[in-house]
Amino acid sequence: MTKVIEKPKVTLEITEDGSATLRNQTIDECYHSIHGAQQESEHIFIEAALRYQQKHDIAIFEVGFGTGLNALLTLQEAQKSGRKIEYTSVELYPVEPSVYCELNYGNSDKATFLKLHNCEWGEPVTIVDSFTLEKVEASLLEYNFNKLFDVIYFDAFSPEKQPEMWSEAIFSKLFEATASGGILTTYCAKGDVRRALQAAGYQVERIPGPPGKRHILRAVKNK
Repeated sequence: MTKVIEKPKVTLEITEDGSATLRNQTIDECYHSIHGAQQESEHIFIEAALRYQQKHDIAIFEVGFGTGLNALLTLQEAQKSGRKIEYTSVELYPVEPSVYCELNYGNSDKATFLKLHNCEWGEPVTIVDSFTLEKVEASLLEYNFNKLFDVIYFDAFSPEKQPEMWSEAIFSKLFEATASGGILTTYCAKGDVRRALQAAGYQVERIPGPPGKRHILRAVKNK
């Protein structure tokens, strides 16, 4: 029987770089690094994945919409770079409006951030000309892919808290949904995770992580 975490009780915390995260009190784990939420996301997903992908117009799949930080940073990168991005994110338990309205990320446009959260679920929504978002209220375990993705942000809770999300079966499912030359990055560099990614078919490298994290993983589907 598949284990699914219950709807979490969350509290807001400020991390070391001044940006906010949420702590899932149900499993006692934060959505982002306490050493710096924003710098972690920028390092792992923007620098190591999005900027590493050389295709100009791309499709991104995110495991865990959460606070919306990864989507916000990706939108900002699309605006700066001129790239066009189609962004799909699955989230089993969307954050409540009373919580996400309290989140603050530097000099970000709060109206745009709120638009990411307030837009309809289950259908593509153009947030700005260069960025389309489709949020899906579902678990990755049950999600059925209908397209290929050039970049995958794997941002599930840790293997200790959600072991079912880090299996070879899950990574094989993602591999099949990865376009040729596609990239997956994740904050977890454990040997078991690296081997599961490799068994799924990815070429995996361990690269330097953000503050508080020695290494992260980048996995590529060879052409």
